Amino acid sequence: MAETLRMAVAVLGNAASVSLYAAPMVTFKRVIRKKSTEEFSCIPYIIGLLNCLLFTWYGLPFVSNKWENFPLVTVNGVGIALELSYVLIYFWFASSKGKVKVAMITIPVLLVFCITAVVSVFAFHDSTHKKLLVGSLGLGVSVAMYGSPLVAMKKVVQTKSVEFMPLPLSICTCFASTLWLTYGILIRDIFVAGPSVVGVPLAILQIVLHCKYRKRSVAEEPNKRDMEKGNLEKVDIEIGEVEKDVTNHHDKANS
Repeated sequence: MAETLRMAVAVLGNAASVSLYAAPMVTFKRVIRKKSTEEFSCIPYIIGLLNCLLFTWYGLPFVSNKWENFPLVTVNGVGIALELSYVLIYFWFASSKGKVKVAMITIPVLLVFCITAVVSVFAFHDSTHKKLLVGSLGLGVSVAMYGSPLVAMKKVVQTKSVEFMPLPLSICTCFASTLWLTYGILIRDIFVAGPSVVGVPLAILQIVLHCKYRKRSVAEEPNKRDMEKGNLEKVDIEIGEVEKDVTNHHDKANS
């Protein structure tokens, strides 16, 4: 029964996490369409890439005991492909200064993973110490990944607009974090459950901000349209007056 429950939560966690990794597709469709990264930050996607790399490695038999953490391998393998795609798209459409920033962050991140993988294989010979090394680093990166939206939340509060904090991403984060927290508790693995202790409350806070500032955005849109309509009416009136003056002038000239 316990094994069935763990498997069910793992499957749901995998589905939710894939949805989480796929959620930024909406953002990057916009980036491709506008050929600009606008105000979006590349940092969450680079941190997400490192997180997926570390937890994929954590779940492989090089670190874990055989395939005890196979669900981590499947979901984070998909995550690697998607997060890497986002970073590459961001790099392609970023400004020259933005490209330098992406490279300066991504290269050290990949080096950190490579060094961690090599050390875990050659410096330790038992699964316990390998999991401690990779899991500790993965835990720290996961907390940073879940904490990275704090930048977006600060921008939401400052601008009173949720434009650059997509709601699907916040909902998927909340759902996935809750499931992985449950799974980590069931298998008694602090490195699996730990990140979600931070992820769940932060995701809830993002949803609360959406509820608060989305209403303002919706309320401001009609006002903006009214102003545009008023400006158009004003232009029409001015054009009409000009046409009237031209007609009067033409009639006087004929007389």
